[in-house]
Amino acid sequence: MQRGAATALTEPGKAHRVLAFISQGFPVSLSYYQASIPVFLRGFDNLSSLLDKAAAHVALSGTDEATLVEARLAPDMYPLARQIQIATDAAKGCAARLAGIDIPSFADDETTIEQLKARIDKTVDFLKSVDSALINAGADRVIEIKLGGVPTPFTAQAYLLTFALPNFYFHLTTAYAILRANGVPLGKMDFLGKP
Repeated sequence: MQRGAATALTEPGKAHRVLAFISQGFPVSLSYYQASIPVFLRGFDNLSSLLDKAAAHVALSGTDEATLVEARLAPDMYPLARQIQIATDAAKGCAARLAGIDIPSFADDETTIEQLKARIDKTVDFLKSVDSALINAGADRVIEIKLGGVPTPFTAQAYLLTFALPNFYFHLTTAYAILRANGVPLGKMDFLGKP
């Protein structure tokens, strides 16, 4: 951003000028690592906090924990536990595919909030262990995954931006919505987390 552009964001009527400046083709440099790992880590930090609030809700309200962990938004949707399992699978799969390394396999056997938080912690540990240089070196990699049983190739950029990140956020959002729909006192800022 040019000098003064950040200040213009706070001045009424000027923000549109800054956005026009930004959108006129001035490049912003962001590595594959920066666009993935910190995003996943923040999402998991927020999800872990949501689960802390869920555990407190269970303790205070007498809600059955197993019922909450198996709750669904709709009969044909996965329950809370599976939403969290898929979010962790999406993040570790993305990091490993971008880096060209093996994806760690976790058993999908969590039945309690504590176990779901432990799965998140294992995923975070893996994400932190992936070398940023390996992820950034994967920019030209073709990534093939099966969608509906059909092998589907992606460029690394398309995979990250149009599949992996949206998939991750879909399952985070669904987990939030399940908790909220089942009485856990959450708001938008719980999902977004602290800046």
